[in-house]
Amino acid sequence: MEIISRTYYAKRVDAWLGKGQIIVLVGQRRVGKSFVLKDFVIRHKTEPNANIIYIDKEKKDFNYIQNHEQLNGYIDEHFAAGKHNYILIDEVQDIAGWEHSVRSFRTEDSTDIIITGSNSKMLSGELSTLLAGRYEEIHVQSLSYTEFLEFHNLTDSDEALWKYLNFGGLPALKDIGIDNEGMVSEYLSGVFNTIMLKDIIERHTIRNIPFIRNLVVFMADTIGKLNSANSIVKYMRSQNVEVSTNIVLNYMSYFCEAYLTHKVDRYDIHGKKLLESNSKCYFGDIGLRNFIAGGERDTDIEKVIENVVYLHLLHLGYTVKVGQLRAGEIDFVCTKPGKKAYVQVAYLIANQETKEREFGNLCLIPDNYPKYVISASPLLKSSDYKGVTHLHLRQFLTKGI
Repeated sequence: MEIISRTYYAKRVDAWLGKGQIIVLVGQRRVGKSFVLKDFVIRHKTEPNANIIYIDKEKKDFNYIQNHEQLNGYIDEHFAAGKHNYILIDEVQDIAGWEHSVRSFRTEDSTDIIITGSNSKMLSGELSTLLAGRYEEIHVQSLSYTEFLEFHNLTDSDEALWKYLNFGGLPALKDIGIDNEGMVSEYLSGVFNTIMLKDIIERHTIRNIPFIRNLVVFMADTIGKLNSANSIVKYMRSQNVEVSTNIVLNYMSYFCEAYLTHKVDRYDIHGKKLLESNSKCYFGDIGLRNFIAGGERDTDIEKVIENVVYLHLLHLGYTVKVGQLRAGEIDFVCTKPGKKAYVQVAYLIANQETKEREFGNLCLIPDNYPKYVISASPLLKSSDYKGVTHLHLRQFLTKGI
């Protein structure tokens, strides 16, 4: 398997080497955390003083490492005093008490530790206290559009964009080949079932398996819509499915913990505060979302585009909220140190009414931060409107904001 370096993550990892911090790569299964580790090995193994200890818990060779004592034994056996030791552990959450090992080896001279995990609760509660101030968390996402082009040897075009919107950005699709839709579907099915079984059903001892599968399909079908646990319960009851609000809340949180979905809270633009009621859901990979939702993409293309825009805003380093106006909504309020922007997403700006709706809400925001409408409509010279910039989706995905 050819390993293509994901430069963005390679730079972020390398920046923390030698600083005494445990580097933690987190993200949904199969988004490429292992690729980042393998690329690290390729880039650093030729260093004359390097000793790389690589433990991959998804390989049978390491099945026997079940707890931190066995982990300590393996690392001690391969540790090289006098060299720079790089300790890499893939899917570390499968080792009981792993945090005791990494905290201990972190204190060794000339040692860097990089670990990966597929659950957002991996560093919560007591573990966070145990490792407080001693780790740097890096969230690995599925491929951005430009990475997708590189991985699949494509040039930027409407056809390439459609493939990205349809198949998503799981790195292993490079070896499967996106021209074979049947095999792509089989692969996505396997990824989805693994996430559901290992990261959700087994981890949380779920017994109502039919319902949790129905719930994730419902969420895939309603991306970009404001939802609450109460509204979901009401809908389920209309389908003759009895379920409690607490169960819905728990199951939705489990999806987020596994990075399968992202919960995006609402932000009151006028009041400048977070709102507690209702939120939106987006998926961590659009190809996986499409597989779960089923159907044809031309029937829900606007939802797909909105999800992809959200993911790319994360890739650009923004924290993203849903904006609430007194009489309307802004799809995304985006912030990062020293920068803020507002984004509306539309499929096509087909007529003046649509243009006034999509651009008009942005014009109601009483500040001077940049405002954008992102769509798949062809860009005309007059496409900007009252100070709001109109970007084509491809332009946004290749150049950002």
